[in-house]
Amino acid sequence: MASNSDSSEQVPFWRRKSLSQMTDSEWESLCDGCGRCCLNKLEEDESAVETFYTDVGCRLLDGQSCRCRDYKRRQDLVDDCVRLTPESLKTIKWLPPSCAYVLLAQGRDLYWWHPLVSGDPETVHAAGVSVRGRVRATELDVPDDELEDYIVDWPLKLPKAARRRR
Repeated sequence: MASNSDSSEQVPFWRRKSLSQMTDSEWESLCDGCGRCCLNKLEEDESAVETFYTDVGCRLLDGQSCRCRDYKRRQDLVDDCVRLTPESLKTIKWLPPSCAYVLLAQGRDLYWWHPLVSGDPETVHAAGVSVRGRVRATELDVPDDELEDYIVDWPLKLPKAARRRR
């Protein structure tokens, strides 16, 4: 029986590599599939000090799977879709605090419910972190001048079930 200190035990890539050292595949696997970043957000004018989340999803967000319906072409189809990179993470301030990219950039580890840790893509939903069942409308249904009526604070909070250690 091997012990936890066995030198043959491989340290997961996200603990041994910086974000900029990761392969494209490793980088993409960091997305936990919560869909929170695909909710429409409002920022205070030019200051962009505070970001307000809404429960209005991007036109490409699938509210059940919490994934993009056309990930490969998303930036061609959605004008303000942002491509995350190690460089863009330095300036983007609106990602949810539970986001793996944010956590790792801060030197923190992934939560137990992250699919890379749990081995199961459903744990992000079971922990209540994803937008599944919480997207009230898509941006195609809600005019920009009505987005204020859809502001919610839950995307900035971690549900109790997600904070528990397993």
